[in-house]
Amino acid sequence: MKAKRTIALDAMGGDVGPDVVVPAAVNVLKARRGEVRLILVGDRARIEQRLAELKCAPEDDLIVHHASEAVAMDELPSSALRSKKDSSMRVAIDLVKSGVADACVSAGNTGALMAMARFVLKTLTGIDRPAICTSLPSVAGHTHVLDLGANVDCTSEQLFQFAVMGSVLANAVDNIEHPRVGLLNVGEEEIKGNERVKVAAQLLAASDLNYIGFVEGDAIYKDGADVVVCDGFVGNVALKTSEGVAQMIGHYMKQEFSRNTLTRMIGFMAMPVLRSFRRKIDPRRYNGASLLGLRGIVVKSHGGADEMAFANAIDIAILEVAKAVPDRIHAQLESLLTERQVV
Repeated sequence: MKAKRTIALDAMGGDVGPDVVVPAAVNVLKARRGEVRLILVGDRARIEQRLAELKCAPEDDLIVHHASEAVAMDELPSSALRSKKDSSMRVAIDLVKSGVADACVSAGNTGALMAMARFVLKTLTGIDRPAICTSLPSVAGHTHVLDLGANVDCTSEQLFQFAVMGSVLANAVDNIEHPRVGLLNVGEEEIKGNERVKVAAQLLAASDLNYIGFVEGDAIYKDGADVVVCDGFVGNVALKTSEGVAQMIGHYMKQEFSRNTLTRMIGFMAMPVLRSFRRKIDPRRYNGASLLGLRGIVVKSHGGADEMAFANAIDIAILEVAKAVPDRIHAQLESLLTERQVV
């Protein structure tokens, strides 16, 4: 019989906390009954009140674990790390550390989550810094991109480590035997880019990863690679720019279709196509960024996620547990380090 995956949820994190996390947890549990156990971490009274509103109650597979504090979305990571040891975020991570939970999911303060996760869980041997990785839609499905903001300044070696982690993730969760790994650059030519990117390219070319060379930003959406690697500054700018473009397209499409009676009729006729398009690029389907490189699984949900989006982040955590992603990253790094020593 397959063992249940236990996921600790920071119920107080995000813009609205329990109002989203609790119903998302209930929905996931209904869909995965017998497969998963969820621990709602936070203010017991608020969590149980929300459960009562949903006509649910704590049970063996839906546990409430009290935490007396919460990390504010604008709180300094250093302050949260020092003074919020009984916060829902910290307790959820501690449950992973102690082995009570297999993974944790939080929609809370990204900086605080990264600081706490790194402090409590530590990084894998061979990893200097954890990286934030998420998938973005492409014409062929999706592309894994990292780092998305955890490390604004990276060395060539760290970019190499990100590539290893992204490749392992794509192999594990997408079942791609040899994921195509590209380095994000200002051009595909070897002479382009700064020195750090050029040295990282040399490290990747000498490895057994399926490194395909430099790629430009459009490769993320045009199926130019399965994994795109960059530093956190570039990655975060690329992510936020993409989100802005998507919002702009939605704004103008709505504006044009509501311009007059004729365009409203055309919009009504095109509704099935528009709905299909919207589903394919719906950011809720891609919610859930992995904090790769830790000795445990931590998934970051968008702070403004709704129930569907947060449920997707939980599903990502469950999948990474099933695929033993940290163990795979460790094994791949160990193999590459041994290969370097032999050479």
